[in-house]
Amino acid sequence: MKIAILGAGALGCAIGAALTEGGNDVWLLNRSAAHVEAMRRDGLRVDDTSGSRRVKVQATTRAAEAGVVDLVVVLVKSFHTDAAMRSALELIGPDTLVLSLQNGLGHEDVLADIVGRERVLAGKTYVGGVMRNPGHIESGVAGKATCIGELDGRITSRVTAIAEIFNAAGLATTVSHNIVGTMWDKLLVNVATGALTGTTGLTYGQLYDEPLLKTAALAAVAEAIAVAHAAGVTLSTTDPERPWTLAGEGLSATFKTSMLQSLEKGSITEIDFINGAVVRWGQRHGVPTPVNATLVACIKGIERAMTDRQHEQHLAWDQSKCSAWARSKC
Repeated sequence: MKIAILGAGALGCAIGAALTEGGNDVWLLNRSAAHVEAMRRDGLRVDDTSGSRRVKVQATTRAAEAGVVDLVVVLVKSFHTDAAMRSALELIGPDTLVLSLQNGLGHEDVLADIVGRERVLAGKTYVGGVMRNPGHIESGVAGKATCIGELDGRITSRVTAIAEIFNAAGLATTVSHNIVGTMWDKLLVNVATGALTGTTGLTYGQLYDEPLLKTAALAAVAEAIAVAHAAGVTLSTTDPERPWTLAGEGLSATFKTSMLQSLEKGSITEIDFINGAVVRWGQRHGVPTPVNATLVACIKGIERAMTDRQHEQHLAWDQSKCSAWARSKC
């Protein structure tokens, strides 16, 4: 199968490497020229529990270079979904399917508005990835489940075929007739760990070593479960301990959540699509969500401080350039 990974960061590269090694024609799309160039020059370096290896991959910054594909796997940050898909329409042919494996809720509607709802599949993955350097990732594929499905809950031949290809590549994948519930199940996992590691700067190992943080995590997950029930969503569990445990299964103690990775890179996070989604749905259905609202506020505060520092640094740089120019004229 010809597959494009739209948003081949750490997670996209982990999945893309597995699919490439599984014999598929895979293209890794990323906006970073340095990351793409490193992969094109040296291959993708993948570190995992079995060691370190280099995988020969096809990588590009331009969708047109890849051309029409059978499947687009969308893994860009939530807030980039619309722009990324619109800039990659060269990937779309008459029979192309588009599968979102992004964190949070609502991406399927964004994609449907662009490519048509009939093309869109939804899913969630527990595969992990950490970007070490351009062209170099730490991958957490072993033992991590992926679930995909049709938006209307039907079990179709097309979604079953994709699951078979993923499984053949070592990506443990099932097909769900309740993909909305599955998306909420994954949301619970993100709610359990993302914002807490973002606010504390802790790795998975450090997070799971702090009982007070576990208490906070379980409270946030319990709120999300209450909201899902009020919204009529069928979940796989009603025990807040389960998402908390799932979040760290199979990952090394040094792994970091995508939210913490974003903050460390100086980027804004997906908080509005994770804990923020719980708060919005809670307001809609009359369920209080004080813990999640507090976590959203804390991450927003960190983002504000980060943005202000970046602005100050730019101003200082501009002033330094102006001073140097003025001195050159004296």
